[in-house]
Amino acid sequence: MKQVESNRRLKTVLVIDDNPDVLSLFVELLELKKFQVVGTGRNGKEAVAQFEKLKPDITFLDVVMPNTDGLYALDLIREINPEAVVVMITTDLSQDTAKRLEDLKATAVIYKPFDINDLVKVVDEIESDVKSGKVRFFN
Repeated sequence: MKQVESNRRLKTVLVIDDNPDVLSLFVELLELKKFQVVGTGRNGKEAVAQFEKLKPDITFLDVVMPNTDGLYALDLIREINPEAVVVMITTDLSQDTAKRLEDLKATAVIYKPFDINDLVKVVDEIESDVKSGKVRFFN
């Protein structure tokens, strides 16, 4: 069977989530959609270390995690690379969190539970409009 080549610009992916089941499902779904998952992590500190080491095209980052959360990681990732594509994943619908994500310039925010096709749609939109500078919220 012939392998289908993806014409994505954002190919390499880093996935950070403290829930091991969510993390492995996320990785599996992304790989089915022809993304190359280059790294995973379980907290904000691991996210920053992996980001620095792997320099992924796109980072999916859970907001709520024990120890060091996704906001901590996003803040440091922005210091490393202000242009990084970072999609935040969360169940937190509070205005405070939304404001913080905007202030930290998250590329997009996806609310759990999400459908993998919605996720791919978000990435497609980001690919076609990386320079807009506006945070997009999806749910």
